[in-house]
Amino acid sequence: MAPLLIGAPARVAGVDGCKGGWVAVVLEPDGTARAERIARVEELFARAHAPELMAIDMPIGLPEQVGPRGRAPEREVRPLLGRRRSSVFSMPSRAAVYAGLDALAFPEEGPRYRHACAVARATSTPPRKISKQAFHIFPKIAEIDLLLRTRPELRPRIHECHPEVSFWAMNGRSEIPIAKKVRNAPHKPGLELRRQLLAGQGFAAEILSSAHARSLGVGEDDLIDACAAAWTASRIAAGTALAYPSPPEADAHGLPVCITA
Repeated sequence: MAPLLIGAPARVAGVDGCKGGWVAVVLEPDGTARAERIARVEELFARAHAPELMAIDMPIGLPEQVGPRGRAPEREVRPLLGRRRSSVFSMPSRAAVYAGLDALAFPEEGPRYRHACAVARATSTPPRKISKQAFHIFPKIAEIDLLLRTRPELRPRIHECHPEVSFWAMNGRSEIPIAKKVRNAPHKPGLELRRQLLAGQGFAAEILSSAHARSLGVGEDDLIDACAAAWTASRIAAGTALAYPSPPEADAHGLPVCITA
């Protein structure tokens, strides 16, 4: 596999959520890349050859109270993305996230969602309920939150990213004109544009292909987003990444609140 044009001085990984788990793209110091499906993010750090840095498309640092337009990272990156700004949704409070996981008190999804919305409204100004898109990734948000709270030594190694911000940076800090999903379905022109951007950074066609995504059992958009996250991880390792905000804020548990690209 061809080395990346932007390599990293260390083994790094990019991770994106997929149905039933995560897809991880690992870049070696020589620039070669491989992709795999994992059940939990912690698996990557249990290996003898674990990544030294990871960028993950998942919120890190949860607010206790949510103000207008969400956390500082969300407020800062939306204006950069132009027509893609709607891809950055406001993170609800930590209490709302964990309320959405309370299957003991609310075994059925409908009542659990309404309970989480009630908690979200009580912890936001102005009061806001939760989108179904956000609600469905609460288990993954909590997985990362608990991992970083129980294993503080991983905090310097795991960084929040957002694929559309990574593609904006990759595109010369310019808006990406085509969406990668339309009506919640993959949009081929948008996927192809992002493949071209990644290919321009040295990602081989085989790792980006829809056939490779199918072989891993993940969505092709998830694989492409994991590659973008890996690109961002390589920039973090090289000291060339952008951070929003800079310096990062911190949540009540000391977790960084920052989107990196």
